[in-house]
Amino acid sequence: MRIRKAAALAALFAAGVLLASAVATGGRAADTTTTETTTELTTTTETSSSPTTTVLTTTTLEQTTTRKIIAPSPTTTSSESNSNDVPGWAWAAIGILAVGFIVLAVVLLTHRGGRSTVSPDERRRRLDDAVRGWVMQGWAIDGQTTDSTVLSRGRELMLVSVDDSGRIGTRSLQPGSQP
Repeated sequence: MRIRKAAALAALFAAGVLLASAVATGGRAADTTTTETTTELTTTTETSSSPTTTVLTTTTLEQTTTRKIIAPSPTTTSSESNSNDVPGWAWAAIGILAVGFIVLAVVLLTHRGGRSTVSPDERRRRLDDAVRGWVMQGWAIDGQTTDSTVLSRGRELMLVSVDDSGRIGTRSLQPGSQP
């Protein structure tokens, strides 16, 4: 159960990293403000009966412009450029996520209740419960050991057994054969 939880947590973490990176690599918008200052110098010359007087007038014009600039996603400069322009680390994250899902699937499909052994008393109880079900269907007990029972119905013989992990198995026997 711990393996399942750890695998599920790892898959969830990898999916979150992948989603976060996909959102983060989209185009980024930046507001920039530029200020342009223009100084205009005007020179005026006035002439009068007195000596020549020069008047200098300075005019300052100021203009503020705000522009929104969309910065493109960073691109790779390698010779092997993907047509989708997906960075290499994103492919690595996708690969890790795929491997995580494969490992999770293998663990879930091969981990069937564990390989633990069941006590002899529990094995005997499980065997007796299974045999009781067959007897109710018309089978008779022909022979019995601690971990198996031979049942008969007419000329048919069947072996019902229990293994170390407590699983019940049945198989048909030929008349005259030994279990």
